[in-house]
Amino acid sequence: MTIYLMCFFLFLMGLYCLIAKKHLIKKIIGLVILEYAINLFLILIGYREGGIPPILFKDMDQLAFSQQSVDPLPQALVLTSIVIGLGVLIMMVSIALRLYEKYKTFDTSEISRLKG
Repeated sequence: MTIYLMCFFLFLMGLYCLIAKKHLIKKIIGLVILEYAINLFLILIGYREGGIPPILFKDMDQLAFSQQSVDPLPQALVLTSIVIGLGVLIMMVSIALRLYEKYKTFDTSEISRLKG
């Protein structure tokens, strides 16, 4: 139960960084923390206490294996999410660098005031 609370705390920390901070890099870091919290929660959903990894299908019948193994679907979803998140992170950093080249600041309130 405490690991779920830690995951929720991580989610709230990322949400706080995303909403309250005005620095663009801090917003990007908050979004990445938020993504990691969601990935951790998805992994925790598929976890089973004392479960065996789904790749170790040896000398067991299929029914016993399906009752004791860890669910592989959240693992596959998180792996896909990590790859997509990396692409989104690269895109956000490149846009932030372009904004810095144009406005010479990472402050979002300053960028919104500048015209041109």
